[in-house]
Amino acid sequence: MHQVGLFWFHNDLRINDNPALAQAAASCKQLICVYCMPPSTPTAGIKGPRDLSANRLDFLSQSLIDLDNSLQQYGQGLVVMDQPAMQALAQLITEYSIEHIFSSDSADFYHNQICQTLATRYSLIGFTQIDNNRLFKASEMPFTVQALPDSFSKFRRKVEPLAIQEPIVRPNSLPPPPSRKNLAGIDLKRPAQNPVALFEGGETAGLKHLENYFSRGPASTYKETRNGLEGMDYSTKFSPWLANGCLSPKTIIQALRCYEQEVESNDSTYWIYFELLWREYFQWYAQKYGKRLFLFNGIKSHKPSTSFYSERYQKWCQGNTPYPIVNACMKQLNATGYLSNRGRQLAASCFVHELNLDWRYGASYMEHQLVDYDVASNWGNWQYLAGVGADPRANRRFDLEKQTRTYDPQNRFITAWDGHPQASALDSVDAADWPIEQDATR
Repeated sequence: MHQVGLFWFHNDLRINDNPALAQAAASCKQLICVYCMPPSTPTAGIKGPRDLSANRLDFLSQSLIDLDNSLQQYGQGLVVMDQPAMQALAQLITEYSIEHIFSSDSADFYHNQICQTLATRYSLIGFTQIDNNRLFKASEMPFTVQALPDSFSKFRRKVEPLAIQEPIVRPNSLPPPPSRKNLAGIDLKRPAQNPVALFEGGETAGLKHLENYFSRGPASTYKETRNGLEGMDYSTKFSPWLANGCLSPKTIIQALRCYEQEVESNDSTYWIYFELLWREYFQWYAQKYGKRLFLFNGIKSHKPSTSFYSERYQKWCQGNTPYPIVNACMKQLNATGYLSNRGRQLAASCFVHELNLDWRYGASYMEHQLVDYDVASNWGNWQYLAGVGADPRANRRFDLEKQTRTYDPQNRFITAWDGHPQASALDSVDAADWPIEQDATR
């Protein structure tokens, strides 16, 4: 039994189905619960917006406040640190003579680097990481992480028959923190009400959304509606709470199986599981490839034939390209911090194939904006669309006019988000920054 332990929350902002927290509770006499705010600089060091979007920070703040409220019911509390994780944890280790650090396993290469550095620097301290945000443990899969199949289809065929363990119940109690006289982090303030916000952060809101979704019936038509562009019922909308760890994938599977047993089991309910398997694949994909998730050539041996045009990049970010459907998507993203899966595919395809831009800058922009930012899904999907990832087709380019006719035939989505371009030309300067003469007859 450790005298003082530390639980490092990261992408597991919940009490339910948190095996790492349960083990910490059973192993320590006193426990510090800490969260380190994410850095404002993007994961891969790609230049982008200076700070995380207000939408992403609002959702995160709500999630942390909810977690703190839940911990207080156990006589605990959440210490939120604004310093870099290495500095913050080192300070706590020294001040409180931490004997053991517990955390959930992560697909985030840079987070794992910090864990490894801490373990090396503080070799007398125990470190325990527990698989916490996936459907399967590494030991349950019929292959090693390094032997992960090179496509989702191969992965799905191998893991689909596997049983998924039930989520564990919330702990009965948690060890108290040491004297909190000096145990202080930043004050969390509930964000002001945002009239266009689609989601409320936190485990409480996530569980409420989960119950509400499976109580109304849209799960029975998910496969037919999942490619919608706007609204709350065309897709499950679990991703914000999944990405922040307010809900575990096993908890969602449990609710899905209950719905299938009590209401209906059909192609649509299967497709919800199918999409969770996609998420699962990218979690293991990020674990296997590590830093290669952020390289220009991705996991391939060749580099894509794209570059960086600052004017095109800015127009894409602002929603002012020659492509109305993409403009509407980007304006929706900027306003709400959310974009449908179809919208993300269209925006990414345009970025890479129409604008000929370095895909990493698009992935980085999404990292700053999305309330459901998940390092594995975001960067893995961008690699997929850029032809440097797990896509066996290697050049998945969307016909934007056809996509508009299919998914926005009445131009309602484009009109709602003012997607019609303000500029008549994509470029006003050439690659050498010389002005481009426009056709005088226009």
